[in-house]
Amino acid sequence: MSESTAFTLRRCAAGDEARLQLVGGASFLEAFADILNGDDILAHFHKNHSVETYAKYLAMPTGRTAVAEVPPGDGPVGYIVCCEPDLPVDVTPEDYELRRIYLLHRFQGLGIGKALMDQAIAYAQELGRKRLLLGVYGKNHAAIRFYEKAGFAQIGERYFTVGATTHHDAVMARPL
Repeated sequence: MSESTAFTLRRCAAGDEARLQLVGGASFLEAFADILNGDDILAHFHKNHSVETYAKYLAMPTGRTAVAEVPPGDGPVGYIVCCEPDLPVDVTPEDYELRRIYLLHRFQGLGIGKALMDQAIAYAQELGRKRLLLGVYGKNHAAIRFYEKAGFAQIGERYFTVGATTHHDAVMARPL
């Protein structure tokens, strides 16, 4: 990919569930294929990346979802899901969660991830929120650096189980 890869970013609506599912599953596989058992990956995919799961996100009253697409056919390459916080830290009504920010590896470093993050921040601000929260796999050092560059700092931790494997996640926040 060239550094000037064109892309569009748009808010998702009903009917986009399969596009989100495709990127979510592919991104999860890219990140965890050499870390997790294949059966655990499949079980996680079916539970957390089903069309029904994405339909629930799209139906949330204060939920916001956006997808990044590239030409020539508007192929989905990344997305964000933002919603009310569900993290094991003290939250207030002024908090909002960036539940998922996924971007296919070959499209990283091209400005798409920053555009997705900027959109998540804009969604939180549109709702009058004062802090954006997220959870990230503790060993995903590249993602943690990206979040720190975007103004996030660690405020807590959680544990994330996939199959028989439990992982440590950092919970991060940034003021808006």
